[in-house]
This record gives sequence, C-alpha cells and structure tokens, in this order.
Amino acid sequence: MAKKWYVLHTYSGYENKVKTTLQQRIEALGLEDSVFDIKIPVERVTEIKEGGKRVEVERKVFPGYVLVRMELDSRSWAAVRNTPGVTGFVGSQGNPEPLTRDEYNKIMGIGRVVPGAPKKTSTDIEEGQAVKVVSGPLAEFDGVVAEVSPEAGKVKVMVSIFGRETPVELSFDQVAKLD
Repeated sequence: MAKKWYVLHTYSGYENKVKTTLQQRIEALGLEDSVFDIKIPVERVTEIKEGGKRVEVERKVFPGYVLVRMELDSRSWAAVRNTPGVTGFVGSQGNPEPLTRDEYNKIMGIGRVVPGAPKKTSTDIEEGQAVKVVSGPLAEFDGVVAEVSPEAGKVKVMVSIFGRETPVELSFDQVAKLD
C-alpha cells in the first residue's frame, strides 16, 4: 500500500489541537506504521501593527485543514476520522482522495519561494480610512486611504497639500490609523 497525503477538514482554529491529538492517538493505537506525518500549511507574513510596527508571524494558509501522510486502510481511516476536531476527509462523497505531488507542493509552497523575494505583508489599514503620516517628508499630515497594495507593502493616501488633494504612495510603516 502506498503512503499518500490526504486532507482532513477540521473545526477552524483547532488545527494544532487536531495535530497533537492525532499524534497521541497514532502512538496509543500503534499506528506508526500506517500514519507517517501530519502537517499544517503555514506561511510567514509581515503584519503592520499600531504605529507602523512590523511583526513577522506565521499564518495558516488553509484554516480548517490539516494534511496527513498515511497508508489508508480501515484502521488508519477510523483512527484519523474519529479524532476529536476532525469533521472528515476531503474527497467526493466522503471518500478520501489523495493529493497529487503537484497539489501537495502547491499547498506547502514548495518551489514557490524565490530567494530575496519580499514576503507577504498584512495590515489592518483599509480604503476610506483616515490615517496620519508618521514618517518621511509628509510626516504629521493627515489623509484618507485611497488604495491598499499588500503585495507591495504600499498604501496610496490622499493628502491635502496647499488645499489640494494629492495622491501619495507610502509604505505601511509610514502611516498610522487615526482614532
């Protein structure tokens, strides 16, 4: 029987608990020869916090899903399926369908990371929001966010300069939300 990757659907937010519980069940039931690996796909992103502070965090790529590498038989299926927090396997009509190597590589980000490429950036700044410019030549100016570009880590802000609305492109850390 072949070792394949399967996708489990879990309660959102319970992925780590499911992984821990499943590891304990595998050991307790002696299924180490059937269930080999458990992964929760994550990516590193830079979040911009209050005051433009950058924090690198791990974020789940697919909340509510866990990958399990296993040889599927009735014992391993029952052990995994009956783990608290698991709602089922991903597949048609409830039948587990294994991932192809390409699907697994895409989900895990294998081959996608380019050295030197910027990581994703996340912010809670939204279009239409009032912000204050906190650094750079326009520091202390207030404006309204016209556009947010998370991929670029930039935000376009309409700033009133000499009585005229002027679009200015700034990085996330150059602006802070107004209360």
